[in-house]
Amino acid sequence: MDLDFSEEQDMLREAVRGLCNDKASLESVRELENDATGYDPEFWAQLGDLGIAGALIDEEHGGSGMSMLDATVVYEEIGRSLAPSPHFVSAVVAAGVLSRAGSDAQCAEWLPAIASTRAILTPAWLEPDNSSAETGVQMRAVTNGDTVTLNGAKRHVFFASSADRLVVLARTDAGVELFLVDPKSDGVSLAQQLSVASDAQYRVDFDNVTVPVSDRIGEAGSGWATWHDTLLDAAVLVAAQSIGGAQRTHEITCEYAKQREQFGKPIAAFQAISHYLADGVTEIDGGRVLVHQAAWARDDGRSIEKLAPMAKLFATKVFREVTSTSIQVHGGMGFTVECDAQLFFRRAKSLELNWWDSSVLEELIAAQVLD
Repeated sequence: MDLDFSEEQDMLREAVRGLCNDKASLESVRELENDATGYDPEFWAQLGDLGIAGALIDEEHGGSGMSMLDATVVYEEIGRSLAPSPHFVSAVVAAGVLSRAGSDAQCAEWLPAIASTRAILTPAWLEPDNSSAETGVQMRAVTNGDTVTLNGAKRHVFFASSADRLVVLARTDAGVELFLVDPKSDGVSLAQQLSVASDAQYRVDFDNVTVPVSDRIGEAGSGWATWHDTLLDAAVLVAAQSIGGAQRTHEITCEYAKQREQFGKPIAAFQAISHYLADGVTEIDGGRVLVHQAAWARDDGRSIEKLAPMAKLFATKVFREVTSTSIQVHGGMGFTVECDAQLFFRRAKSLELNWWDSSVLEELIAAQVLD
C-alpha cells in the first residue's frame, strides 16, 4: 500500500500553501470575521488563476478536472490556513449539483463562470426548526404553467450576499427539487446571521418568488438524490479541511508547549501535556488515512456511502478535540481572542455542525452497516 503523494500533488500542496500564507494569514482571517462579504476578492481571484476554483469541474467546462485525492490536498491546506472563501459552496457543492444534474445550457452558463470565479453560486438548504434530512426540506414550490413560485425561509446560507445564484432545495408534489434563483429577485430578502465561526451566513426569505421552470436542476422529483450524492463528495472535503486544521493546531500547540516554562522546564516535559499531544497526532494521522481512503475510493469508482460519512464524522471530531486540548494547554490565554487556538476551535465546531451533523452521519453509517 503506497500512501505517498505524487510529485504533482506535492507541487499542488506547495502552491496552495504558498498562496494561503501570502493572502490568507490568520490576521486576515481575523479581519474578515463577521464581515458581510466574508472573503478577500483578491484571494478568491487567485484561486481561479491557479485553477483551484475549477478543481472538480471537468475541463470541458473550463475546470481543472482534478481527482478527489487532488482536492483533498487543496482542502487540507485550506483547513491549515482557515482561509475564508466561497470555494466550498460554489466550486464543490453548487458545481457538483450542476455537473450531476444540470441541463446543457445550465452547465455551459454556470460551470465556466464558477471555475473562473466570475460567478458564485451557493446552496440554500437548511430551514428554521427543520432537520438536515430529506424530510427537513419543507419549503414549498408550486408550479404554475412554465413558472414556479417559492415561499419559505432558509438559514445558514453561506456568502448569500455575494451569490449570483442560489441553489434552492424546495418541495413539490413530485418530491424535493433544486432551483436556480437570483438572490436579487423580487420577494427575496437577506439577513446576516452571526455564527460560532464568524463567517458570512445569511437567512434568506422567499415571498412569492417566481422562477421559470427551466431553472429547475434535473428531472422533477430527482433533487434529493442529486443533493445526497453531492454531499458525499462534500463530506470528504470537509473531513480533509478538518484534518488540515487539526494538524496546524497541533503544530501551534507543540511549539507553545516547548517554549512555555513552568517549574524551570518546558510544559511539554510534563507527562500530562505530552500524552495529550501524543494522542492528538495519533488521531490526526488516523483521520488522514480515512480521508485519503475515501478520496481514493471515490476516484476508483467505488461507493463512498459509508466511507464519506465515516471520514467526516471522525475528522471533525478529531479537529474539535485537538483544538479543545490546544486551548487547555495554552491555559487562561487560550480563552482570549488574541490566541490563535480559539480561531481553530470555533471553526472546528462549525464544521462538525454543518454539512451533515454527527447524528445524521451516524444514521447514514448505521444504514450501511445494518442494511
